[in-house]
Amino acid sequence: MIDVKSSLAILSQREFVDRLEKIGEQKYHDKHPFHQRMHEGTLTRQEMQRWIANRFYYQKCLPIKDALVLSKLPERSDRIRWRERIIDHDGLSENDGGINAWLQLAKAAGISREELLNGHHFLPGAIFAVDAYVNYCRLNPWWLAVASSLTEVFAPRLVSYRIEILETHYQWIDSEGLNYFRARLSQAPRDSEHGLELVMRAADTYEKQMQALKAVEFKCDVLWSLLDAIEHG
Repeated sequence: MIDVKSSLAILSQREFVDRLEKIGEQKYHDKHPFHQRMHEGTLTRQEMQRWIANRFYYQKCLPIKDALVLSKLPERSDRIRWRERIIDHDGLSENDGGINAWLQLAKAAGISREELLNGHHFLPGAIFAVDAYVNYCRLNPWWLAVASSLTEVFAPRLVSYRIEILETHYQWIDSEGLNYFRARLSQAPRDSEHGLELVMRAADTYEKQMQALKAVEFKCDVLWSLLDAIEHG
């Protein structure tokens, strides 16, 4: 019997990225009704604060996820590059990095640092979604964990638009609080380039490439579920 899967030709990087982009067009969380209302400028102050507070749980777990991936990467050169992600979020001290920048965003939106750090506002659904992502990266092979991060390919467009939207429709948030998003405009393209390089190297069969794309779909589902929890919080 012929194995149909093994007879399918491996995708070129361009073909793989085309399929990746289609996932983004269909499933990325910018299509979620909550984000649509954010973009229309119709979220209430309470809803925006709820998004900032619960999204913080995702932000604080990102360096944990990246440390799990780092521990599995077989090549030293890739570990050196991947380490930048942890520094980007954790910083080199408690007074810099993406987590600190998100705390500044919260402050600009009227949420105190202590209030955010104690996790009082975290919704169970948000915790469940984010923990599912961290556990996915903990339990799966490194290249699938890396593949799940390829939603970063779509991120710069959304982040750029988000800055414009927040400055236009949510002027009660101090503009200095948007520095997290400004930093991601350069960080996300760098990270997605490395992630794509790693996945294309490791996913050396058509079947593995399909698994990698499924990992991206899973990450989209996580981000969508996070917004579901926030919307109905």
